[in-house]
Amino acid sequence: MDKHKYYVSVHGRSILLDKGATSYEWEIEATPEQAQEISWLMGIVQEKEEKAFLGYVYPWPDTPERVVNLAYQNALDDVYKMIYELCSEETRMQMRESGVSAFLHSYDG
Repeated sequence: MDKHKYYVSVHGRSILLDKGATSYEWEIEATPEQAQEISWLMGIVQEKEEKAFLGYVYPWPDTPERVVNLAYQNALDDVYKMIYELCSEETRMQMRESGVSAFLHSYDG
């Protein structure tokens, strides 16, 4: 299947074909199915973020912060791993320089 350039904003939870449609952080080359998967993964990040929010607003004394944040962080890691897998070498360099890819050291791609 043909791959297209997509422009991904993890912060904005968007993946678009139009570079100028909105601001973005990362450029990838993906099939429509891969782009849909990233979009789905970002939806999970949003869901986990919303669930974790209550843990920060109404913390349980016996629940450490890292436990509250773990599901959100795992979902976010999945998004970045897929972006890293589909991006150009230039984008990988940007990810490394920004520190975003620090958790990917064990990721072989």
